[in-house]
Amino acid sequence: MITQGVKITTRCEACGGVLMRDTGQFIDRGRLWWGTEGTCLACPVAWCEQDFGDATPEEIRQALLMEHGSARLRLTEPEASAVPVLRALREVHGLSLAQARAMTDELKTTGLVGTFVEMELVASWLRQHSVGVAVETSSA
Repeated sequence: MITQGVKITTRCEACGGVLMRDTGQFIDRGRLWWGTEGTCLACPVAWCEQDFGDATPEEIRQALLMEHGSARLRLTEPEASAVPVLRALREVHGLSLAQARAMTDELKTTGLVGTFVEMELVASWLRQHSVGVAVETSSA
């Protein structure tokens, strides 16, 4: 399982104490999941939530990007046929053909940028379609 997370300390809105949040993204059964849980160290406030889909809450994405930096997905053979790339991008994101073409152009030139987990998910779909790709992290 591919996963990435971050621990965040904030103020509890209920009591003003220290609230510990553990949040992140992961891939399970070919889907992008996100989750967050929180526990106040001073009062009984606690929760856990998890969901899947293309739309990870922006607060979670930004926390991951701030902590770990972005990842860039690149084609290892930029001159390869666009057909399997288009098919994979449409399948993973549910894109229209026009949207998939725009994303394919971006992938062939500058690469796609997002969280590590997001880029690994797209990379896995591309690899299933025999498209050579590499995920580069900002720490690499």
